[in-house]
Amino acid sequence: MSSVITNVEDLRVLAKRRVPRMFYDYADSGSWTEGTYRANESDFQKIKLRQRVAVNMEGRSIRANMVGHDVAMPVAIAPTGLTGMQHADGEILAAKAAEKFGIPFTLSTMSICSIEDVAAHTTKPFWFQLYVMRDRGFIERLIDRAKAANCSALMLTLDLQILGQRHKDLKNGLSAPPKPTIANLINLATKPRWCMGMLGTPRRSFGNIVGHASGVGDLSSLSSWTAEQFDPNLNWGDVEWIKKRWGGKLILKGIMDEEDARLAANSGADALIVSNHGGRQLDGAPSSIEALPAIVEAVGKQIEVWMDGGVRSGQDVFKAWALGARGTLIGRAFLYGLGAMGEAGVTRCLEVIAKELDLTMAFCGHRNLSGVDTRVLLPGTFPKP
Repeated sequence: MSSVITNVEDLRVLAKRRVPRMFYDYADSGSWTEGTYRANESDFQKIKLRQRVAVNMEGRSIRANMVGHDVAMPVAIAPTGLTGMQHADGEILAAKAAEKFGIPFTLSTMSICSIEDVAAHTTKPFWFQLYVMRDRGFIERLIDRAKAANCSALMLTLDLQILGQRHKDLKNGLSAPPKPTIANLINLATKPRWCMGMLGTPRRSFGNIVGHASGVGDLSSLSSWTAEQFDPNLNWGDVEWIKKRWGGKLILKGIMDEEDARLAANSGADALIVSNHGGRQLDGAPSSIEALPAIVEAVGKQIEVWMDGGVRSGQDVFKAWALGARGTLIGRAFLYGLGAMGEAGVTRCLEVIAKELDLTMAFCGHRNLSGVDTRVLLPGTFPKP
């Protein structure tokens, strides 16, 4: 099957066939009108490249460095909730694929497989993403568990103090735990491969929370806990507290404003991620690639600037790099691969992106990324600070 997969869109189509609608829609949707969600992709397409000829294309490399980690390409796996509902043991499989390929994997607080599950199935350090909850004791224990698992960076998500209104999830009845409707049960009956996988794993709950958070011993008590726990009082003082508690590499995710970027740089964090949460929070916000150049100009010498949102190809990675991002994260792209073909699908996704990045770089007259900047882009087609 992998031989006919030539791009990320092929993986998306296959994932849509194989993943139950409730969970496919959870991954492949935005908030409100989904305008920002769509702009994340479409704004990349507006940026045009300058093709160069008669230049030496031998000996190319797309290797890079992200917060001190040597990476096979400037791409990391983004933290995504419910990954283990796209495919049984999804976080473990994606982490293994990322490790073998040589890029970072980030585990979400809201994962199905726990920190310990992923650590037991990988040999190299992975990253852990943290949401700030009202229960500070639980946060302290999560950070300590990430340390014990030898996680090499902590990614703090800042843009989910409250939840954006995602219409598809509301219509599908998605909840934690899911409450299947008759329509969803009928839909599950058409996904036998997914159902067999889920029957074969014990990991069907939120592994980082159930049994670890006070008062959450099973799925029945989880729903009310999550509804109460996301902390709308999150502030920069909390960032300072978390940085001290963690003591290692800290990445701040969810920056879309120059002023917030300056605050992030001044916080002592090692990297920030220009991100609108995949268009799942504030609909009507600009796309991540549109917001990127102004943030790079504001803080790019003080802190590593990365971006996520809409990255579906190696060309997107190349364009983001040209605009100053020193790293990109992929969420939906790897989830499509996972839902389509498990670990092999994630690997195929990474292979496709790496190949597209390498070829695009060559066509634009470069053999490595160090010399790539806005000069590879056609004037008038890309956003400026």
